[in-house]
Amino acid sequence: MNARQGFIGQSVVRREDGRFLTGRGQYTDDISLQGQTYGYFLRSPHAHARIKSLDTTAAAGSPGVLGIFTGEHFKAVGGLPCGWLINNIDGTPMKEPKHPVLADGKVRYVGDRVALVVAETLEQAKAAAQKIEVDYEVLPAVIDIGNLTATGAHVHDEAPGNTCYTWQIGDAAGVDAAFAQAAHVTTLTFRNNRLAPNAIEPRAANASWNPNDDSYTLYVANQNPHVERLLMCAFVLGIPEHKMRVVAPDVGGGFGSKIFLYGEETALVWASKQIKRPIKWTADRSEAFLSDAHGRDHLTTAELALDKDGKFIGFRVNTTANLGAYLSTFASCVPTILYATLLAGQYATPKIVATVHGVFTNTSPVDAYRGAGRPEATYTVERIVETAAHELGIDPAELRRRNFIRSFPYATPVGLTYDTGDYEATLSRAIALADVAGFAARKAASEAKGLKRGLGYSAYIEACGIAPSSVAGALGARAGLFEAGEVRVHPTGKVTVFTGSHSHGQGHETTFAQVVADKLGIPLDDVIIEHGDTGKVLFGMGTYGSRSLAVGGTAIVKALDKIVAKGKKIAAHLLEASDADVVFENGVFKVAGTDKSVPFASVSLTAYVPHNFPHDKLEPGLNENAFYDPSNFTYPAGTYICEVEVDPATGVVTIEKFTACDDFGNVINPMIVEGQVHGGLGQGIGQALLEHCIYDKDSGQLLTGSYMDYAMPRADDLPNFTVETVQGTPCTHNPLGVKGCGEAGAIGSPPALINAICHALGVKDVPMPASPHTVWKAAHGKL
Repeated sequence: MNARQGFIGQSVVRREDGRFLTGRGQYTDDISLQGQTYGYFLRSPHAHARIKSLDTTAAAGSPGVLGIFTGEHFKAVGGLPCGWLINNIDGTPMKEPKHPVLADGKVRYVGDRVALVVAETLEQAKAAAQKIEVDYEVLPAVIDIGNLTATGAHVHDEAPGNTCYTWQIGDAAGVDAAFAQAAHVTTLTFRNNRLAPNAIEPRAANASWNPNDDSYTLYVANQNPHVERLLMCAFVLGIPEHKMRVVAPDVGGGFGSKIFLYGEETALVWASKQIKRPIKWTADRSEAFLSDAHGRDHLTTAELALDKDGKFIGFRVNTTANLGAYLSTFASCVPTILYATLLAGQYATPKIVATVHGVFTNTSPVDAYRGAGRPEATYTVERIVETAAHELGIDPAELRRRNFIRSFPYATPVGLTYDTGDYEATLSRAIALADVAGFAARKAASEAKGLKRGLGYSAYIEACGIAPSSVAGALGARAGLFEAGEVRVHPTGKVTVFTGSHSHGQGHETTFAQVVADKLGIPLDDVIIEHGDTGKVLFGMGTYGSRSLAVGGTAIVKALDKIVAKGKKIAAHLLEASDADVVFENGVFKVAGTDKSVPFASVSLTAYVPHNFPHDKLEPGLNENAFYDPSNFTYPAGTYICEVEVDPATGVVTIEKFTACDDFGNVINPMIVEGQVHGGLGQGIGQALLEHCIYDKDSGQLLTGSYMDYAMPRADDLPNFTVETVQGTPCTHNPLGVKGCGEAGAIGSPPALINAICHALGVKDVPMPASPHTVWKAAHGKL
């Protein structure tokens, strides 16, 4: 697609896939530097223990060992910071214990970092680590968020009752009044199961120090390299920021788990100066299960009050959120700002209150995972709405229709303002695509075979384009949430774009190029996208929260607008016209109402030949940048319908049909959007049916620390999806009209699937993951 034909809205094949499919991608572990050494982390075998003594003498004398570093070496540096301040109901700040780079006197979860061994080879580092003698005093552990004080243990002495914060949003008194006059109240208590992120590429880092200028370079599998650099330099190691370059090369998936500052890369950077050689570390899969930040893990009681006509009049939610042993980078905001503010869903519920208890446990830290708070909110809303429908004998689609928001903009009772939406459109289209009308006949056919069949709905909404900075700052964010873009037009009209967003599977090298080629009217192959290198790119906030195109893409568009504005001035000189009379269309500057024109490439060349234009009024060159800070979030929404068949004799669930109908606003590349939805559906179905991080409630050992124990979805677990994007409601506050699509599938699918299973069995709840054993117990009243 290099001939000019308009690239926005076209299913352009992903340009980056060629190198990935042929093994030419370059990931962090592929990078070997001169004098390369290897790091290995000795980790705690205990969930909670005091380090009585730590002897590295024998290990230090092992072959190839270059250095061994422990918590003692890092006493003088800062702890890993949390980027979001949450206040308690009484206005006091959350408890924020130090998160040490390496364990300092205590270990607080199995997998906690105890020591870093650096050697000439990885095998030598591992062998030496086995010789480190650690004397632990094992302490009682806190594992179960449903019983935080059972052992009398405190994860942190400064957090009594193991509580980090108790936070609330909404109108508690108004909700109480609504419940007092309710005709019906539905109550549901459930667990949103804990998940391991399992990106195909494990975390990795390669750090080096340059003695010539006392600078550092860190190659790291990361989603936001500028944020990584800022946090590490300013809050932990005290390195001048301009002395640190962070490069995130090709990254094999992240799902949120690679937006955090971890202790491993921080330790490597510091140690690289001590041994004066580069150090590489790549997690193995078992290490990733133990040490990557996990996701979800909420215990929630939700209550929905309805009037006699089935209208929602009040919603009360009480959630205990597991934060793990330490506050990870964004841990505090996930179960608060990114969760409770979405509890209105698609519904005009007038009164809502949510109370969230963030708690510490002796488990791996918990932070953002695909959807980050939005899946938990949607699960809460859509499970209780479906349950209420069945309790009242109202069709689930009808109950939703009675309560849909119909007028926009709409200010929710929990702090957000939806700019636009059409929830009826996605619901109606999903019902048609799912052939709901034919469900009764299919159910009868299943019953004739001794099987159960159920239908489940999920009408989700999410807040994407994580921003604006003003709102986020008022809610506790300790950083801005803008994005940056630079457009560099070369003399021949070719273009290099530098973006603060980071691509690790999203297809930015294709979609961003489509936007630029479309706006400038040039061939797609004339555009290159650069990202992931703080040495090249303007300070940007990275990729998470489905923000890349809505925020990062808009920054690029604003830079393009500056390019075109300057180009008009140059073209006006060449065409002997006023720049006010020059228009730019399809790659050509022309004087309106005449046949006088000049192509984009001629203008770009002129920009670099100053004597050909009035350089006393214009600077040479054609290079512009822009920062974009949105005025609001974007709000993708949709309806998912799942149809299952359940064998009550075995508990096996077969997904017969899964329909996803989304409103993503304007779509740049439909093929990539569909792929993103497919991936999200796979992860959401994985959570609903298979995946669960389980810790032993006594010892705190991770029982699901490998693929032998942690069930990942496979191809034969998934149906053929019916996916459609409606001609939706474009976002009203960014020039592309885009909303974001990367997390929708993981947000909307779990409640649709669990609702379908509950419908099939005629029960109120089936816990996630709905394994055959769990479903069998539900079918036989043994839960």
